[in-house]
Amino acid sequence: MSGPASSLLVTVEELAAHPEWRVFDCRHDLKNTEYGRQAYARGHIPGALFLHLDEDLSGAANGSNGRHPLPGIDAFARRMSDCGVDASTQVVAYDNEGGIFAARLWWMLRWLGHERVAVLDGGLAGWKRSKRALEVNAVAVAARQFTPQPQELTVDVGRVLADLGSERMLILDARSPERFRGENETLDPVGGHIPGAVNRFYFDNLDDDGCFFKPVAELHNEFTALLGGRSPTLVVQQCGSGVTACHNLLAMELAGLSGSTLYPGSWSEWCADPSRPVAKG
Repeated sequence: MSGPASSLLVTVEELAAHPEWRVFDCRHDLKNTEYGRQAYARGHIPGALFLHLDEDLSGAANGSNGRHPLPGIDAFARRMSDCGVDASTQVVAYDNEGGIFAARLWWMLRWLGHERVAVLDGGLAGWKRSKRALEVNAVAVAARQFTPQPQELTVDVGRVLADLGSERMLILDARSPERFRGENETLDPVGGHIPGAVNRFYFDNLDDDGCFFKPVAELHNEFTALLGGRSPTLVVQQCGSGVTACHNLLAMELAGLSGSTLYPGSWSEWCADPSRPVAKG
């Protein structure tokens, strides 16, 4: 099976030319969690299967491990097997929200050692702009054997605490500037950010329409300025619950700045313990 021209992003034209690729619809709304499933039923890219952020791309939240903790490796591997993914499968993820939920799936598969995964640049909006058809039928696929090979791509809250304020870690927070400052917090019980974190709103990775990723050179210049001479391997990606942080991680990989890690619990885990320091402004 031939692979995509880019190992990270594929275009609408590339996806349309490869009906054998396994496509996943990852649409979601944090405040209306049934939106994605309902939108998928109304119309999706032909051949796409639906994955739910809460049910498929997250584990059980217990009040102290963040709003979207990572699922158990075996459970997620079984889900991928049921969806017809094995080591030879080219996976393409899309959503209609600028790529934030698709990037979560992209990162999770790479976390489990599956490199043949990309995000559809432009997502469903880009597909529609190209006047391409949608389908409403449910998709059935034959199961395959997905064998996870976990990679060291995460840091836990203990590591973040241990390196807080040191030169060994640069935290990039993908939330909106308002939430980073601690204003208009509607998702988590405490507003603010991890002390020392730098704000990089995920939306800044996209063009003016919020549809396609910016050119690689532009992303490279912007992230290089944020790094201030630090190695990308010192970057810990963080957001509200470990979802939009994957968008920044993908953007850095696109920019050739590889090696950052994800703090999956992110702000929602951090702020659940009142003993952890909080910064505002």
